[in-house]
Amino acid sequence: MTFDEFNQQMIISLEDICWEIFHGDNATIKVKNPKIGIKKLIKIIEAALKISNEKGFHAMGLRELCKECGMSMGGLYAYIDTKEDLLKIMHDQGRRVLKSLIAQKLIFIDHPQDKLDLAIRLHLFLSEKMQPWFYFSYMETRFFSQDVKKISMSNELYTESIFKEIVEQGCQNNLFKQVDPLFTASIIKAMLQDWYLKRWKYKNRNISVDQYADFVIDWTHSFLNPAS
Repeated sequence: MTFDEFNQQMIISLEDICWEIFHGDNATIKVKNPKIGIKKLIKIIEAALKISNEKGFHAMGLRELCKECGMSMGGLYAYIDTKEDLLKIMHDQGRRVLKSLIAQKLIFIDHPQDKLDLAIRLHLFLSEKMQPWFYFSYMETRFFSQDVKKISMSNELYTESIFKEIVEQGCQNNLFKQVDPLFTASIIKAMLQDWYLKRWKYKNRNISVDQYADFVIDWTHSFLNPAS
C-alpha cells in the first residue's frame, strides 16, 4: 500500500471527525442540534490548530480562540469549559481513529511480518494525513495538567501495545528472532513519531512518507530476521 492508495481508501475529513466527536461521549458539549454543533466544532478545532501553529496552544486564551473562530464566550462554553477539555477531545478522537483503522485493516492478516509492515504504514500514513492533529496532540500536552499528560501517555502506550503484540506473536512462532517485544515496540513507535514531529527535516531532504515507511519496514525485517 502506498500513501496515494491509502488516501483513496481512507477518506477522513474534519467534518467526519467532528461528527464522531459530537455524537461521542463528550460531557462538555451541551449543544443538541448536530447541524449547528458540528459546524461550530469544525470552526473551534480549525482555530485551535491555526493558533497552535502560529504561537502555541498553551499561550492561547479562550477569548483569542473565540475571536479566531467567530464565537462568543458563551457560545464556546457550550462546547468546552477549558482549553484542557479541547485537548482531551482531540486526544480521544485521534486514538479512536487510529484504533478503528488498525482494527479494520489488520484483522485478516495472519503472518506477523505482514501485519507489522501494514501497521507501520497505516500509522505513518494516518499521521501524514492528519499531521497538524498529531503534532498538536503531542507537542501541546506537556504544558497541561497531569490528567492530560496521562491521556497522551495512554495513547502512546496503546499504539506501542499494537506493535508489541505483533512482535510477541512472531517470536512465539519462531518467525522473528527472540527479542524484547516491548523494547522493540517502543523503538518502532519512536521512529514513527520522528516522522510527524520532524517532518520539516525529511521534507528538506526530499524524503516522502512512502520512502520513510519503506526504511522503517526494512529496518524491522533486518532486526527481526531469525537468520541475522
